[in-house]
Amino acid sequence: MPAHAHSRHLAPIAAVIGALALAGSLTACGGDSAASDVKVVTVYSADGLKGENGDGWYDRLFKDFEKQTGIKVEYVEGGSGEMVQRAVREKTNPQADVLVTLPPFIQQADGKGLLQKYAPKGSEQVDGADKAADATWTSIVNNYFGFVYDKKELKQAPTTWNELLDGTYENKLQYSTPGVAGDGTAVLIKAIHDFGGKDAALAYLKKLQANNVGPSASTGKLVPKVDKGELLVANGDVQMNYAQSKDMPNLGIWFPRATDKAADAAGKPTTFALPYAAGLVTKAPHSENGEKLLDFMLSATAQRQVSEIGGGFSARKDVKATDANAIALTKVMDGVEVFQPDWSDIDKNLTTYVEDWKSATGS
Repeated sequence: MPAHAHSRHLAPIAAVIGALALAGSLTACGGDSAASDVKVVTVYSADGLKGENGDGWYDRLFKDFEKQTGIKVEYVEGGSGEMVQRAVREKTNPQADVLVTLPPFIQQADGKGLLQKYAPKGSEQVDGADKAADATWTSIVNNYFGFVYDKKELKQAPTTWNELLDGTYENKLQYSTPGVAGDGTAVLIKAIHDFGGKDAALAYLKKLQANNVGPSASTGKLVPKVDKGELLVANGDVQMNYAQSKDMPNLGIWFPRATDKAADAAGKPTTFALPYAAGLVTKAPHSENGEKLLDFMLSATAQRQVSEIGGGFSARKDVKATDANAIALTKVMDGVEVFQPDWSDIDKNLTTYVEDWKSATGS
């Protein structure tokens, strides 16, 4: 090879080495200056919106977002309370840009100063009850608390809480842990509502403990056990369970009726809204990218996909879904009474409620 050929290759190599050294020094400084980090957004989220087989609402949303913006989504998932606890631990050095969790944990995150004010485009179409008055969080997917049962093993769904005390359900029933999982906390909230107060609800849950398999940090992990018949009943939520039922044919969704109304034909099953709510993390490492992702989540296109792909309910009032899933979901909710929990009371007293639940159940 002629001598000049070597020098022709050396110049670009030297430039590359110089560039790498520079990138290294930038990365060491941290922050948005790191070239490799700029096109990234980190999401901490409660489980339920990502598909078991890469076919969930998040899967499609993140793919489309990356295609349109070039921003890659780094995704971390866990129980609702678990995600908030992680963000609390990292408060002095935040790693997440967007936090998605269920009530009362979104209120808890807000109360701990984990969320900064940002009203995503489209949030004006979200109902006032489903967003913070000061724009620290907004619902991105509407959803309702529910239970699942194994349709293969049980010819029909249970109807009342009291039925679950039957010996049939011994070691065949499990609900996720209140205070850790959003849907687990929801069991407590619904029981307090249905039994007309905390003491009556805890007395019932103490009895139910005889049949309960034990704690679980994640509600999503219980559902496959119901489909396989390892459990007959578990808690869940309509969006996640409806989406899972596509691959799990034995899953049925049901809502317990208040026991004291059991003999009364008018006693309706009850539930309450349990939306996935999202906020921009305080001092997020990539705030701008977080804002873009929140805007994208609430865009009309993404909101139409909530039922079509995710099996949930759009958070926007102006998005009227008419797909097959939306019609089926309306049927699931037919005849179910939706009550409104006092979230500020629950947020204030959650620690006490959870401690009392632990004492009552010996958990």
